[in-house]
Amino acid sequence: MRPKNQVEVISPLPFFPRWLRWGKWHAMAHVPREEQFRNLSVHHPRYFLLPRISMPLHGLLMFLGSLLTARRLHRRAKFDCIDAHFVYPDGTAAVLLGKVLGVPVVVSARGSDINLFPTFRLIRPIIRWTLKNASGAIAVSESLKRVMMEMGLPSGKIRVIGNGIDPELFKSVDPQEARKQLNLPKEGAILVSVGKLLPVKGFQYLIPAFADIAPRFPNARLYIIGEGNFRSELERLVEKMKIQDRVFLIGSRPNEELKYWFSAAEASCLVSSREGWPNVLQESLACGTPVVATRVWGAPEVITSPDLGILVEQNVPAIASALDNALSRRWNRNAIATHGRERTWGVVASEVDEYLAQSVEDARKSKE
Repeated sequence: MRPKNQVEVISPLPFFPRWLRWGKWHAMAHVPREEQFRNLSVHHPRYFLLPRISMPLHGLLMFLGSLLTARRLHRRAKFDCIDAHFVYPDGTAAVLLGKVLGVPVVVSARGSDINLFPTFRLIRPIIRWTLKNASGAIAVSESLKRVMMEMGLPSGKIRVIGNGIDPELFKSVDPQEARKQLNLPKEGAILVSVGKLLPVKGFQYLIPAFADIAPRFPNARLYIIGEGNFRSELERLVEKMKIQDRVFLIGSRPNEELKYWFSAAEASCLVSSREGWPNVLQESLACGTPVVATRVWGAPEVITSPDLGILVEQNVPAIASALDNALSRRWNRNAIATHGRERTWGVVASEVDEYLAQSVEDARKSKE
């Protein structure tokens, strides 16, 4: 939290009976109504939601579930503004709260809320309404800003503020020391890819691309870090391509460990079809590791120079060629790390703070 600011976090959750055991919903049911995260109070009001069926009503249901909590906190210490992350459904709920409480609202577009949800016929008009009625909007990339403008939001009402990194979590480690920490082989090239195991992340392209270059780099290995419901399909793909001894799906790993994976690798890979501002690219750069990434949405705004990595189209030959290039080239890892560590969360917080203050002042003037 920045000096002189007071923040209350409202993070509503769908209601789910504790006695039912059903994956993530069961875990969500056991989240306390209020918890403390460092010096932040986090409130978790509940709202009713039927998965998928309730999607067009998600913002309204979230608003109704959050209203009593928001009113109580607003009476205790009046809000100057509401900062809502994700235009839908959170932003919709926040704009409704802002109307009830008489408080300006700034909504932040993070990714799928703008590059996916507007393609849904019933959701698009709600997102338009949310953007129109918000006092201001933040986009984490220029690509998201362009879509918001296409939906009718004036350019002057949008501020682009990209994400940052935690310099304590993401910093370069000697590659051999990193390999030792992870119990990885001392010899042979390593590629690492971090992301949820979902079709949108493109692992079904990355694995065949790696298989294509594997004969040229006989000791190279690919480590895929993450979990998701696409795991079984990817495991079958690895087996089909007969590279079980070269490709490893190692599941989720704690953030504190990722600096070792990035530092141990010759390059990291992100071959998604859709991204907002891909944090994982910036985290890789902060560790001094060049990247191979698909040229989609916010990725070109992170990889701004060929000295940082290689941008490609999402197809197997292009990705294979980029992997070959990345493993064959000598990179200046110190320069990459210096660049990657420039944009910290402290820098982001300063930019957000300034924009929120401006939005509050603009809202005040508009009422005069």
